[in-house]
Amino acid sequence: MSVPLLTTEGAVLECIMVSIGWDPAPDLVPMDATELDAGAPDVVSGRADLNIAALSFSGDQLVDAVYHENLTSLDGSVRHTGDNLTGEGAGDNEVIVADLSRIADQVTSVFLVITSYTARTFADVPNAYCHIVDAGSTLEIARYSLTGGPHTAVVVGKLARDPRSWEFTGIGLGVAATHVAETVGYLGPYLP
Repeated sequence: MSVPLLTTEGAVLECIMVSIGWDPAPDLVPMDATELDAGAPDVVSGRADLNIAALSFSGDQLVDAVYHENLTSLDGSVRHTGDNLTGEGAGDNEVIVADLSRIADQVTSVFLVITSYTARTFADVPNAYCHIVDAGSTLEIARYSLTGGPHTAVVVGKLARDPRSWEFTGIGLGVAATHVAETVGYLGPYLP
């Protein structure tokens, strides 16, 4: 189901915030020595590091990505406020701010994805969530609980440009990825 991004009065939303939060994960104990040799010290130590990303497409072509290694889009309309490595702290841990009114005309869709950089499955990340908020009114548009499942990434949803404004479609697809670049291959069914 698609939801038009409009204010309660029916005006076009100009700016949204997409935020994630989670609690620090309890330590994991390696099952055997092969885990130590597998080069996954973060998984063994138990640290959960989730990352939020916004992938901009023109038709079926990726044209930009905003995430913890690239904090601002080429046109400056989408920005990541900073990387949280642990989930510590109250409230939202990572935020992407999207000024919808300034996104380049060539961009037809923006996918919102979350990856577990440390390869913790979402079943092992306590109280993980994502929500989308109208930046002007702070009214919550959508909220998703992410805890649960054997996947290491989630394609949360898609912002699509329509003739008048933008609309949001929830996807909620769990996939295997630890970096945003690894999620692109899963987006094909949702592209034109």
